[in-house]
Amino acid sequence: MALDIRRQIPATFDRVDRSKYGYNAKQVDEFLQRARTSFENPVGTADQVASVDVRAVAFDPIKGGYDANSVDAALDRLEDAFARRERDDLINQQGEEAWLRQIGKLSGILRGRLHRPDGERFRRPSRKGARSYNVHDVDALCAELIGYLEHDQALSVDTVRRAVFRAAKGAEGYEEAQVDAFLARVVELMAAID
Repeated sequence: MALDIRRQIPATFDRVDRSKYGYNAKQVDEFLQRARTSFENPVGTADQVASVDVRAVAFDPIKGGYDANSVDAALDRLEDAFARRERDDLINQQGEEAWLRQIGKLSGILRGRLHRPDGERFRRPSRKGARSYNVHDVDALCAELIGYLEHDQALSVDTVRRAVFRAAKGAEGYEEAQVDAFLARVVELMAAID
């Protein structure tokens, strides 16, 4: 069944007040046009977009820009659509076993970190006083992820996408970049499974 990309993203987004910051509308429109073109013409399109590109895209803040929450929600739907297509393409080209191997490999990598002891899952920032994530908050999400991956407990990919952790300083917390990279892989896995 073909996906209609127009259902994933609206033609336009609400803007925030002129005195508030939102996403740069020109950058959002350009990226979404590139994504539409890539999705509708998956073969032979220059500058191809994949689910990982949708997950990683960032826009400059600008006064009076697009409402960030609306754009983020549309990007989440778009990422899911790309992930489903990538999964279906892999299955069609190499078979379901290839997809299961890919999922199993990624799941194994993630589980390795998830099964580390609380307080030891991620490295601590090397710079004293650097911003970091609260260890207990991150470990709590990791416990939920173990429940999702190993005990069929319900957990939405959007819960992971929107996870917010209290701030910590330096070695009191986990290094933000490492946690963020790990969670990006978790989202990749969950989007491919769901």
